[in-house]
This record gives sequence, structure tokens and C-alpha cells, in this order.
Amino acid sequence: MPEDGPPGGLTPQGEAIATWELWALVVLAILVTYSRLEPAALYHVSREGIEGGLSRALVELNFPIALVAVALVLVALGALPARGWWAGGPAIALCAVTAWPGVVDQDDLDARWVNAVPALGVAIALVLTAVATRRAGAAVTARLRLDLLRVGLAVVVLLLSIPWIAAILGFYLPDGVFIMERQALEADGTTIAAVHLGQHHGFMGSLILVSALLLSRSRLSGRLGTAAWLYVSLAFAYGGVNMVQDAWNEQLVKRGWLDWKIPSALQPGLDPIWLVVLGVAALAALALRWEARAESRT
Repeated sequence: MPEDGPPGGLTPQGEAIATWELWALVVLAILVTYSRLEPAALYHVSREGIEGGLSRALVELNFPIALVAVALVLVALGALPARGWWAGGPAIALCAVTAWPGVVDQDDLDARWVNAVPALGVAIALVLTAVATRRAGAAVTARLRLDLLRVGLAVVVLLLSIPWIAAILGFYLPDGVFIMERQALEADGTTIAAVHLGQHHGFMGSLILVSALLLSRSRLSGRLGTAAWLYVSLAFAYGGVNMVQDAWNEQLVKRGWLDWKIPSALQPGLDPIWLVVLGVAALAALALRWEARAESRT
């Protein structure tokens, strides 16, 4: 990030607001879809009706929204006085609880009381963005050197996400360029649709990646800027690898074109796939650093 922030030293919140709006649409879609569909048509949930919708929406606030909210807190702090850390620090800590083993269980996505903890962190992050917007405004950063690349990546993400968008809205697209309803054999011997209805970790990855693209445009300075720049780079890599992993397995392996599956990268570990995540994060960080230096010279 550039070392000389915007005039007045405050970071406008346009990119942060766009990110919140994106996730608000996702939560709304989850609330509606998980309220109207039977749990058997979804993935690892058991509650029905509005209770089921609220339950799954709460878990979404944990993962992945709490992970994105950490970056949103950092962007908000770029427009707040130093005492903003008295709220920003706890918000980051609460959001980080979502990474604790067992807080979000992919095999059981019904909400539990512990899920209220990261959700509280997300709520504080939203309040911080609102306060920061009052101080610094809702303008977006002027055109940057890597914006064409950002737009190109966003278009690719949108195209790959077409079946997931249909799934989160609760319907199947006809099998064609993408497969959805075609039956596929799982490792445990069960047969389910290639792309089940509801939320997918691949779409979560897509949304994290798009959030990182948006927030990478926020201009922050000093140590705060460095922290945000590094975190956004890691989020970009994490989201991108999970998006590709899920799309590969659903659209290529389940179609029968390939046998090899990309390993899961949902949880950090000493696995080769995480070398890929860290490598992509390093490349993203170098690109953002180059852009920041180029912008600072103009």
C-alpha cells in the first residue's frame, strides 16, 4: 500500500461498503434458500423453515464472512483515530475465533451457541465501517494500475461461479457447459447431485477472492497498510485456491473427465496445497507492492 494516504490521512470506505453489500446479498440468499428447501436437498444441515435459514446464515457469518471482516476492520481503522483499536482489536479477536477447530464443522453446519462469538466480531466490524464512512466518506479509490487485471479476474470468477450462484438461489441449471443435477458417486458410496443446492465452499472462495480484489484498492499507510496488504494477499490466495479446487472436482472429476482431485485447502495444514496458497499469496503481495510504489511515484 502507498505510504502517503488520501488527503486528510483518512481512508474512504467505498470498497468496504461494496464488500458489505456483496455479503449482504449472499446472506439474504442463504436465508431464503435454507428456509424454503428441505434439509435433505441441502448439505449437512438438519433444521427446517426459518429456523434453518437463520441457522445457516449465522454459520455463514462465521465462515467465511468473519475472515473477510478482519480486513474490513483494518480498512475502517484507516479512517478512525487511534482509540478505534479499542473496538477494532476485540473485533479481530472475535472474528478469529472462527478459525478455532470445531467452531465451524463442515460435516455439521447447524448453528451452535459458539457461532455467536465470531458473529459478534462481524457486527462490530460493520459498526466500525459505518463510523469510518461518516468520517471519511464512501468514495472509491481512483483508477489504479492493476484495475484492468482486477476486472478480468472478477469476470473469470463470475463465469466459474454460475452453477454455485444457481445453487445458492436454490435451483438447478440444465446440464451443459456446467453440470449440476447429474448424479455423482461420493467417497462414502452415496450418490448425490454433482452440485448440491445451497452454499458451496467454492463459492465462498469466489466471494473471498472478489472481496480481496475490492479491498486491495483501499489506500492505507504505515504498519496498518502493511498488515492489510499482507492479509488481503493471503485472502486472495485462499479464496482462489478453494474456488479452483471445488470447481475442478465438481466440473471435471464428477463429469468423469479426470480422476485426480485437487486436495482440500479449507483448513491450514502442513500439506502441499498450502504451499500453493502461500505461493499465490506471495505473488499477490508482490503485485500490490509494485502497484503501491508505482502509484506513489505519480
